[in-house]
Amino acid sequence: PLAYGADPWAMVASPFIWPGEDPAHLLGSDNAGRDVLSGLINGARVSLTIGVAATSAAVLMGVLIGSVAGYFRGFIDDVLMRFTEVFQTIPHFLFVIVLVAIFQPSTTVICVAIAVVSWPPVARLVRGQFLTLRQRAFVESCVVIGMSTPRIIFTQILPNCIAPIIVTASIMVASAILLEAGLSFLGLGDPNVMSWGAMIGFGRQSLRTAWYLAAIPGLAIQLTVLAISFVSEGLNDALNPRLG
Repeated sequence: PLAYGADPWAMVASPFIWPGEDPAHLLGSDNAGRDVLSGLINGARVSLTIGVAATSAAVLMGVLIGSVAGYFRGFIDDVLMRFTEVFQTIPHFLFVIVLVAIFQPSTTVICVAIAVVSWPPVARLVRGQFLTLRQRAFVESCVVIGMSTPRIIFTQILPNCIAPIIVTASIMVASAILLEAGLSFLGLGDPNVMSWGAMIGFGRQSLRTAWYLAAIPGLAIQLTVLAISFVSEGLNDALNPRLG
C-alpha cells in the first residue's frame, strides 16, 4: 500500500482489461473494473499478516502445552497429549470453516481459527524436546538448588528448543496462508479486506474469458509458499547443521 497506494476496491477502469493492455493498469482490471495490481499488493499485506499472526498464536499455544506436558510428564503429560491428539484427528480445513461460519468472517476470527488447528505439531515438538532436556544434568542441578519451575522452563529448557520451533513456525506460515486463501475463495474471508484468496474467488466466474484474474493471485500464493519453504530449509540447515 505504501508503494502503490491505490484503493483495491475502487472501480478505476473498464472491466476485463488484460495485463499489459493499459500502462495505467499493468496487471489489468477485474470484472468490476478494479485494478488487479492494487489488489495483489494489498492482498499480500492481508495474507502475510494473517499467516504470521495465526502462526504466532499457534506457536504460543503449542509451546505452553508442550512445555508443561514435557516437563511434568506422567498424568499431566498423558492428559495433554490425548487433548492434542483430538485436535490432530479433526480435519483442519473443515474445522476452520465451522469456526468462521459460527463467529462470522473477520480477520481476527480467521487468525484464531487457523491457530486453533495449527498448534498440535508445535506442542508435540516442544514436548519431545522437553522430555530429552528434562533429564540433563543442568536441569537437575536447577531443581536441586531450588529454582522455581517457571524459571527452569523459560530460562533453562525453552531457549534450547528455539531452533526447531523457528523452523516449524516458518512452515506453518505457508500453511496458514493457504488456509486463508481457501476460506476467501469459498467466500468465508473477511469481506472488508482484499486478499489473494478473495481475488481468486472473484475471478472464478470468469475463468474461460479472463483466466488471468485467478491465475495472477494464484501464482502469487505459489511463489510465496515456495519462498517460505526455501527459507524454512535454509533455517533448518543453519540452525541444525548436523541434520542439514
